[in-house]
Amino acid sequence: MVLLGLSNPYRRSAGGLLGQAWRHFRRSGPGMLGYLAVNMALPRLAGALARGAGSLAALARAGGIPVAVVEDVNGPAFHAALRAARPDLILTFHFDGILSAATIAVAPMGGINVHPSLLPRHRGPIPTFWAGMEAEPAHGVTVHRLVPRIDAGPVLAQRVVALPPGITASAAARHLHRAAVPLIGEVLAALAAGAAAESPAGVPLPYCPFPDRAALRAARRRGVRLLDAADIRAALQTRA
Repeated sequence: MVLLGLSNPYRRSAGGLLGQAWRHFRRSGPGMLGYLAVNMALPRLAGALARGAGSLAALARAGGIPVAVVEDVNGPAFHAALRAARPDLILTFHFDGILSAATIAVAPMGGINVHPSLLPRHRGPIPTFWAGMEAEPAHGVTVHRLVPRIDAGPVLAQRVVALPPGITASAAARHLHRAAVPLIGEVLAALAAGAAAESPAGVPLPYCPFPDRAALRAARRRGVRLLDAADIRAALQTRA
């Protein structure tokens, strides 16, 4: 690893903390604010209170890996950081920005992304919620090529992951991202050997956005939950 880029989810270009909270509240109501707090705000707060001990950034710095806070993944500042690091490949993991063709092209081998669903199903920011809403939930993880469109690149590897019935969307996402780690290793080895097989993306299925109030009401009727107390405890852990 030659550079760790950490997105600033509260960047001004995205509306800042208050602007984003208001936008989510108007669309989805208070339930979505709890989900965002558990998956974004609380881990950052826990890391700050622990002065970064055990965080991904601290581990990277301890290993001599430069860390960049990304305000604009396609802007000149991050492009300069990428060029200085000279990566062979870009890997995005739980990243909230869409890389442009110019950004992806900085790395000779392009980029890959980890998505916690069985693409092309459930493209979007909370795939585990939409998977849980199906009559027969099917969970899994996909590693695919980065293209300048959300979760739409050719698939490099995919794995079905069995999850307990009734698991929350937050817990499902944690399980699936952990399950992706060995899959990433397999893809990286295949890419290095020039033996990676790609499945054409074809026409992407409909994008699954943040759920609105109606979707969350339907989820409550079906017993699909965004989070529970265990998710809050997990969010407050600072260990990587």
